[in-house]
Amino acid sequence: MFRTALRNVLAHKARLLMTVLAVMLGVAFVSGTLVFTDTLSQAFRNQSAKSYDDVAVAVDMYPNPEEARKAPGLSQQDVDEVAKLDGVASVAPRVDGFAGVPDKNGKLIGSGWSNKGTNFAPGKDGKDRAYAFTAGSGPADAGQVALDKDTADKGGYKVGDTVRVATNGPVKEYTLSGVFTTEDGAVNAGGSLVVFDTAVAQKLYLKPGFFQSLTVTAAPGADDGKLLDEVLKVVPKAATAQTGQALADEQAEQIEAGLGALNQVLLGFAGIALFVGIFLISNTFTMLVAQRTKELALMRAVGASRKQITRSVLAEAGLVGLVASAVGYVLGIGLAVALRSAMSAFDMKVPAGDLVLGATPALSAFAVGVLITMLAAWLPGRRAAKIPPVAAMSSVHAAASTKSLVVRNSIGAVLTALGVVLIMLGANQGGDDGRMFIAGGAFLTLIGVIVLIPMLSRPVIALIRPLFVGAFGVSGKLAGLNAVRNPRRTGATASALAIGLTLVTGLSVLGATVGSALDKVTTDQIKADYMVSMASGNSLSQEALSALEKAPGVSAVSPQQAGAFELKGSYVSVSGVTPGDIEKVLKLDVVNGSLSSLGGNTIAIDDDVAAKRGLKVGDAVPVEFADKQKGTLTVGAVYDANEFVSPVMADHELVTAHEEQAEIREIFVSTDGGASAANEQALSKAMGDNPAIQVMDHKEIRDTFGGPINMLLNIMYGLLGMALIIAVLGVVNTLAMSVFERQQEIGMLRAIGLDRRRVKRMVRLEAVVISVFGAVVGIGLGSFLGWALGETFKNSLPGYTLVLPWDRIGLFVVLAALVGVLASLWPARSAAKLNMLSAIKAE
Repeated sequence: MFRTALRNVLAHKARLLMTVLAVMLGVAFVSGTLVFTDTLSQAFRNQSAKSYDDVAVAVDMYPNPEEARKAPGLSQQDVDEVAKLDGVASVAPRVDGFAGVPDKNGKLIGSGWSNKGTNFAPGKDGKDRAYAFTAGSGPADAGQVALDKDTADKGGYKVGDTVRVATNGPVKEYTLSGVFTTEDGAVNAGGSLVVFDTAVAQKLYLKPGFFQSLTVTAAPGADDGKLLDEVLKVVPKAATAQTGQALADEQAEQIEAGLGALNQVLLGFAGIALFVGIFLISNTFTMLVAQRTKELALMRAVGASRKQITRSVLAEAGLVGLVASAVGYVLGIGLAVALRSAMSAFDMKVPAGDLVLGATPALSAFAVGVLITMLAAWLPGRRAAKIPPVAAMSSVHAAASTKSLVVRNSIGAVLTALGVVLIMLGANQGGDDGRMFIAGGAFLTLIGVIVLIPMLSRPVIALIRPLFVGAFGVSGKLAGLNAVRNPRRTGATASALAIGLTLVTGLSVLGATVGSALDKVTTDQIKADYMVSMASGNSLSQEALSALEKAPGVSAVSPQQAGAFELKGSYVSVSGVTPGDIEKVLKLDVVNGSLSSLGGNTIAIDDDVAAKRGLKVGDAVPVEFADKQKGTLTVGAVYDANEFVSPVMADHELVTAHEEQAEIREIFVSTDGGASAANEQALSKAMGDNPAIQVMDHKEIRDTFGGPINMLLNIMYGLLGMALIIAVLGVVNTLAMSVFERQQEIGMLRAIGLDRRRVKRMVRLEAVVISVFGAVVGIGLGSFLGWALGETFKNSLPGYTLVLPWDRIGLFVVLAALVGVLASLWPARSAAKLNMLSAIKAE
């Protein structure tokens, strides 16, 4: 039986090629993901260990506000005490914060959050172990800085050049003293690193004479554990200390956790690809078994048992899976290399390191490939073993019994109904719990629809068939009839396309709905022409607000300054705004009172705060400010809750008077004549052309809110493309085998006058009918899932309304039809080339 299986595999190489491709793509995704994450994890672990090679003990001190009043960090005395300890070779104290450098066009190099500034901390030899200089040296005075090599290259800077550096204050110019390489995490994340003189860094980021952290290098023979105990005795109690090895291990665990999430996402898409591939494999073996009915019957007649027939089919599947897994594993290695290169192309710096080819990816690849193929072939093999020898040898193919169809459709209906109920429950409940219900319901519904899809094929195709008959005549009519001749085969083929389009459509509906809601937030609630903020996410300075107020062409300016005070026994967040201008830059719907009363000791509150605390316009409310001072404020207006301001609005001067440091997150600016290049340039110039300050118009604001969603959707589309490729292979496979089965019929059609052109058209239209059927099912189910998921975000998205992206849905239908046309090229050509006389006499 094994020799028979091997002979069958070799005899049907062309027909099994599609199955090999389907399994190969899924296996490549699985093995590539595992190799990629193993390689990345090892590279980051090595980098982490390298960065802590010389670190015996690391000390950090980020005190809470109460402790910070006594000591904002580690003092120079603390550093000196650590340096005197036995076993300490050197100490490198650090202070750091945000620092951005522009390129030659004035644009910030890096992504803001990964742009970092720190201090140069040389040892007795004049070198800082954290930096290896490739040109020049570290800063020797307050007017110098050093840059990492990547930033210097991107900005075109050389030693001796003047470099403009943006921090949380005004932009300043420095002379570039040196260029270095480093293992610092900011640089590895694609950001920049500016190294200042220590006194300058302390003044910028903390307080003269204080540091946020320090690292200790041990003398030869010193024990890190004992050194840690000694260090803890001399540093402040608010400080934390760890050995370098412990820090390296902790960072390695964080890397593992971060890569684990990426690994799960990629493996999830690999699972989808394999899930889709199951239908192609099952379809292939079902048709191969049907075409070998007589052969299998003869084997039964000469003594082969049912188990042997089943084992023969499974052996064929095992051989196909083995070959596909071997090729898929090799392709997976190539995919891992490509993913690593892609990360570098997107400025995501990946540490150097060898490709890690562990046992787990290889074993997983072969286990997944072989098991998936054999699982998909098990039902066709079992079905083949049940064919009665006499019936098969008489060319009477066993049709599915009425009982089996009733059982199948009943199971499908139950699964679909249960899935729909779970989805509706999840949509009604909302939140994370609701999404869990929807995930479970989506799985059950998808399985149920796949089980029911042969039954659905007849009514759905009957609806679209008249379009083809009207447009293409006889060829269209024959294509429609052929598509429903074998509902199981048509359903299995369409299932692959339906699964892919269900996911793609669901994501599109969700993305369009969320994007529309975010777009409404910006267009409906922001009247201002510009929103100004720091690229780093830090607060803007009061100087920036003053500069914008004085900028030419500005008609209204209001900050969104964060604050808080105690109101009726509990703290509420407060937005410090400019009275008289806030209503010109934001759309605020006033319920009672007037925003013109805002200012001094008069505040405005949103309707939620008013309802919860029983407040109304004219009430005098006792409050306790952040600095513990007490006062009485009057409610001058009640407004609808708004995404861009806090539950309470007050004059920003009142908020500033009681806050230790002003936290201005955004500043909204309206200009004469609206948004224009000239106005934007004037605002940038007013703030000293600071590259770290973003001046965003409405489009850029929308991109800021919706950009991550669009990027995520594009990544999802790319990954789901794998499932659609497998679906295309399924259509090709079905048509090729359908043409083979209908040789005699095609010969008869040719004999009675159907020319080659019409034969080709018939096969192409059959492919289009099957593809469009799969698209209709997938788009319908995907739209339903997109609506359900959107309902779970409804409460957190103001202005939420369901949006069906008709343009994308139309594109999906067109692409599905195109898939059918492309998939039919080879089968249609083969059908048209059949010799009619040979085909007519073919059995």
